[in-house]
Amino acid sequence: MSGGPGPLSDLVIIDCTMALAGPFGSAILADLGADVIKVEPPAGDMSRPSPPIPEDFIHPARGKAGVDGGCDFGGYFGSINRNKRGISLDLKDDADRETFLRLCEQADAVLENMRAGVMDRLGLSYETIRERNPKIVYAALRGFGDPRTGESPHSDWPAFDIVAQAMGGFAHVNGPRGDDDRPGGGYPGGASVGDLFPGTLMALGVVAGVHHARRTGEGQFMDVAMVDGVNLLCESVFANYGSSLRHQLPPRGKHHHSLSPFGIYDAKDGGVAVAAPTPAQWEILCQEMGRPDLVEDERTKNFWSRRENREFVEGVVSEWTGAHTRDEIVEALAGRVPCGPVQTAADIFESPHTAIREMVAEVELPGENEPVRIVGSPIKYTETKTGVRRRAPLLDEHRDEILAQFGLDRDGQPRDGQPKE
Repeated sequence: MSGGPGPLSDLVIIDCTMALAGPFGSAILADLGADVIKVEPPAGDMSRPSPPIPEDFIHPARGKAGVDGGCDFGGYFGSINRNKRGISLDLKDDADRETFLRLCEQADAVLENMRAGVMDRLGLSYETIRERNPKIVYAALRGFGDPRTGESPHSDWPAFDIVAQAMGGFAHVNGPRGDDDRPGGGYPGGASVGDLFPGTLMALGVVAGVHHARRTGEGQFMDVAMVDGVNLLCESVFANYGSSLRHQLPPRGKHHHSLSPFGIYDAKDGGVAVAAPTPAQWEILCQEMGRPDLVEDERTKNFWSRRENREFVEGVVSEWTGAHTRDEIVEALAGRVPCGPVQTAADIFESPHTAIREMVAEVELPGENEPVRIVGSPIKYTETKTGVRRRAPLLDEHRDEILAQFGLDRDGQPRDGQPKE
């Protein structure tokens, strides 16, 4: 990649996160240029064997990673651990634990997403690390948060994405309309938003925490609860129920709760999104549908009337879209009314927008003859380059390089032979 180092190239992050939420957040920091050092247990991150798996995959437990040019991770791990270097440390071992603390002494932040109390019991609590590095930002990502910032009655519960989606409010407003009579029913999102959004918030929190530490000389503990993150994602749920009306949003279906038309409609060859909530957009849509009469119709002449008559509006728009292909609909509306086809993965990979915006990145994978393609970074700068600079690390791949950078020998001891004060 060209364009110089990323905007966070002066940050050193010690990343102990595993699975999806934490590694996704640290990958955002790495995309922005941070030096992210992934610390894994001897058996590796639990997500290493997740598919898609290369043909010559070698599981870390079966021997040293990278033997005979093999790879010890699949595409899932490779995507969310790009741009990181890796070292394996057994944090239950005294020597490795001391090595870890020495890395933290020179880092800006340490990230972990274990259950509350796990790092404390290992002797690697925030308070312990802070004694070695008062400027450290300690970031924890847990299902229900950490007792330091507010002890949830569920703080010792394990959680995955699906739990955060369910308890955070996201699942309940997903799914077909008509499920209003099923209190507590719902559908999960197609993407793991219960992991991805909290991970993104953690990345933002780390940057803000480091900014504060550099300004004041004081680090601090921060955390993001996955359920809390989904709460924020569901701000409209809060805003509606938190008003004097106590309105509980029902499952959304394919259309917006308040705006109309604003949803996904069936075309001859798939789905298409159409949103025309403003007067000008509605008038253009009416003209293209051959229904100019609806501009002044009492049922559809303004925002409120269209909201009250959503079923009628959706029926009219659906009748028009159903008679046309997605391309025909987009050609009629693009540039004037917000619209776009529902794209499959194949559509996205072939899209000129995707190519121009560099949202498909190529990265080499050990054992593969051709580069694999993963998602690029959506954060773009004019002066500093973001995106994929290196593939995900093999287990313990960069041990010597990392230890040397921190002034340590392969055993984790200071190179001058003297223990660091």
